[in-house]
Amino acid sequence: MSGETKRRVGLISDTHGLLRPEAVAFLRGSDFIVHGGDIGREDILEELATLAPVTAVRGNNDTGPWARAVRETEALRVGEVAIYIVHDLGELDLDPAAAGFQVVVSGHSHRPSVVEREGVLYVNPGSAGPRRFKLPIAVGELLIVEKSVRARVVELDLAPPFLR
Repeated sequence: MSGETKRRVGLISDTHGLLRPEAVAFLRGSDFIVHGGDIGREDILEELATLAPVTAVRGNNDTGPWARAVRETEALRVGEVAIYIVHDLGELDLDPAAAGFQVVVSGHSHRPSVVEREGVLYVNPGSAGPRRFKLPIAVGELLIVEKSVRARVVELDLAPPFLR
């Protein structure tokens, strides 16, 4: 239907102080951006905020004075879809379905994933920062139309260092 409201929520996590231009390019055009923690530096949130409103949570490596202002959990409502954000899914402190959340966004593991359990979509966009082990460098997005939400994670196509 042409009258439906469509929203795009860009997802990024575990930047660990490195905001790659490929990640910025992917997030450009988002209506909102969610950062799943382990941000690394305050200016990363400032740069993301030039693209869209940012909702971020503090990760276990976000320990500087600037990080005290970043909460450990956040909630974001986009139209009729409620999103809960926590860095480490192991520290989830509520039952998302009972609390009315359709989506939980997390980070921490550096492993990108999209899984639906009991009517809740669990999304980890993976790590967009320095490569860890052989895990991919990735970001994600939520595509929201009215009450419907789809998620996808995208591995970034990184330019060779000499071309950056």
